[in-house]
Amino acid sequence: MLQSLYVKNLVLIDEAEVDFGEGLNILTGETGAGKSIIIGSINLALGAKADKDLIRTGAEYALVELVFTVDQPQQLAAIQALELPVEDGQVILQRRIMPNRNVCKVCGETVTARQLKQLAGILIDIHGQHEHQSLLQPAKQLEILDAYAGEKLLSHKEALKDIYGQYHEAMEELSHNEVDEETRKREAALAEFECQEIEEAALVPGEDEEVEQVYQKLVNSQRIRDAVSIAHALCGYEESGTGSNVGRALREIRSVSSYDDVLKEFEQQLLDIDSLLNDYNRGIADYLSELEFDGELFDRTEKRLNQLNHLKTKYGNTIEDILSYRDQAERTLEKYRDYDTYRMELTKRADTLKGEALAVCARISDIRSRSAARLSREMKKALIDLNFTEVKFEIRVDASEELVSRNGYDQVTFLISANTGEKLRELAQVASGGELSRIMLALKTVLADKDAIETLIFDEIDTGISGKTAWKVSEKMGILGRGHQLICITHLPQIAAMADRHFCIEKKVEDKRSVTGIRKLAEEESVAEVARMLGSDSITENVMNNAREMKDLARKTKQY
Repeated sequence: MLQSLYVKNLVLIDEAEVDFGEGLNILTGETGAGKSIIIGSINLALGAKADKDLIRTGAEYALVELVFTVDQPQQLAAIQALELPVEDGQVILQRRIMPNRNVCKVCGETVTARQLKQLAGILIDIHGQHEHQSLLQPAKQLEILDAYAGEKLLSHKEALKDIYGQYHEAMEELSHNEVDEETRKREAALAEFECQEIEEAALVPGEDEEVEQVYQKLVNSQRIRDAVSIAHALCGYEESGTGSNVGRALREIRSVSSYDDVLKEFEQQLLDIDSLLNDYNRGIADYLSELEFDGELFDRTEKRLNQLNHLKTKYGNTIEDILSYRDQAERTLEKYRDYDTYRMELTKRADTLKGEALAVCARISDIRSRSAARLSREMKKALIDLNFTEVKFEIRVDASEELVSRNGYDQVTFLISANTGEKLRELAQVASGGELSRIMLALKTVLADKDAIETLIFDEIDTGISGKTAWKVSEKMGILGRGHQLICITHLPQIAAMADRHFCIEKKVEDKRSVTGIRKLAEEESVAEVARMLGSDSITENVMNNAREMKDLARKTKQY
């Protein structure tokens, strides 16, 4: 549930905070008061595109913060799958919009706008003024039917996704390997040469690093000898060497160490140093005695290094890459040696996978068809409740093996007849804007029990409706609000009267600047706002009584 919204320095909003509640939260206000800014700020916090022009003039940044309470296991699991934090059952989304960049955070942890959008899909469902137009798209209609079908369809779709992926890969391989005999001979000859060249090199993983190390040692052998000889002399036991000086110091300390226990400790330290120097000098002397330039070894090493570098230039940056290239060349060679068998087996595999995919598609289509019949019945009932008195509604599922894809092979079409004697037609052919908004509301109502998203936002779903139809829509939203949190912007008094919480969005002038604010209305203030929405030039007592009567009727309706 969306617990609160905080907005600062956004367009006309200086600073505003609102606490939403359960049930139906209604937002009203005069045209131009800034209602779209409120919904727009929620969209911004959820990852919508942000522009620096949204920052209020004179401000350095704009800030939007949403606080959600999350207690449904399904939602919590989905958020955890995104590896996003939840603190004490709350998710706090914050977005700071600055001229050159945006910063998005979830519970204080910086995230990307993409992650915010993924999170938004779990927490909230926003139905905008023009979203009902998406109902005209076949892909959207298929998506709605699949959402209604639920878990029983999901496992089959997952299985189809895997099978179709393998089938698609097999068909791609067939397409890419459809070559003539001359090309096959040429590619087979090249693959054979490459395999032979790599095999003759007798490569050993990690060998290149060892050869390079030996080569560098041989190339720099004289420099190494000079440096090691100097180091040996400096630390040795000749007259000017460190070893000689340490030995002399040891003798001096030893001559007086019997007089003081502290001097015995110094004597021991010098003994340790002398021992280390002895070990070092013996080791470095042995190294010098073995340090000889081997011309034959140098020639072999240089040739091997050149060979390895040549193979790297042709086949990969490492020995492992070269060996992997060889394996691929061997597969190519094997394929072209018996090309007809290869094609036959690959074709057979593709046919088998297609058969498996079609079998799963058939099961999916059967589930869709049965779900379509149930959804059609429920939609008809919901539409009658929304004042489609003579409505017929049908969902047609047409299967075609030619259309097989990861999503099945069905085409889904929503058909409606809103008037007596009219035949069923596709939504795009008959539905007006007001009818589409009611159809979308009916769908939201029917799908509500299957939807884990608790918060629904309707931005002027009342477009194109009035009178009795508006009251029917109001009743339906009151019912939907029993199990979900609804946040709705409306211009209709019938819908505003149904509010569990009523907020008024107002624009006023402060310090010669327009400022939009939002406040929760008390009961009598809500009555006055409904009266204003009834459209009288002046709010008389009769208009107020009319508004009270409308509120009383809404209250009684919600009690049933």
